[in-house]
Amino acid sequence: MKVILGIDPGSHHTGYGLLEADGDRIRHLAHGVLSAPASLGFHDRLHRIANELNTVFLTYRPQITVVERIFLGRNADSAFKLGHVRGVCLFAATQANTTIVEYAARSVKKGITGSGAASKEQVQFVLFNSLGIRIPAQADASDALALAYFHARNLDVEARFARQFPSGAP
Repeated sequence: MKVILGIDPGSHHTGYGLLEADGDRIRHLAHGVLSAPASLGFHDRLHRIANELNTVFLTYRPQITVVERIFLGRNADSAFKLGHVRGVCLFAATQANTTIVEYAARSVKKGITGSGAASKEQVQFVLFNSLGIRIPAQADASDALALAYFHARNLDVEARFARQFPSGAP
C-alpha cells in the first residue's frame, strides 16, 4: 500500500492531492490548495508554500511525490517563478524522504481521458468518477489529484507486468 502525493505547483495556489494505492484499488485521501496571497512578497509566498507542504508531508507521510513537469509558456517571468515554486516542492519532497516522479501535463491528460488535449473539466470529470469524489475541487487540486492518480495506475501496470514476466520483458 502506497500513499501518493500529487503536487501542482503555483506561485499563488499550489494544489495537492493524496491517494492511497494498493494494486488496482485507489482510494482518495484528501485534496486541497495551499494559498499564498499576492499581498505577500514572492519570497514570503515561497516560504508559506514550503511550510504548508511540510505540514501535508507530516500529516499524511506519503512514500511517493508526483510533481508536474515545467512547461514554457509565453511569459518567461512566470516560468521562472514557477520553477522556483517547483524547487520548493521538490526540496520539501526530498526532505520528507519520498520518491519523486515527474510527468508532463499532456501525458497525464492522455492517460486519464485518452486525449492529451483534454480540458481540465474533462480530466476532473473522469478522475472524480473513477475515485467516487463528490466534493468540488479547485482546478489546482484536481490537477494534483490527476498526477497522483496517473502515477497510481502506472504502478499497478508495472506490478502486473512484473508478475507476468518476472525475468523482464519477453
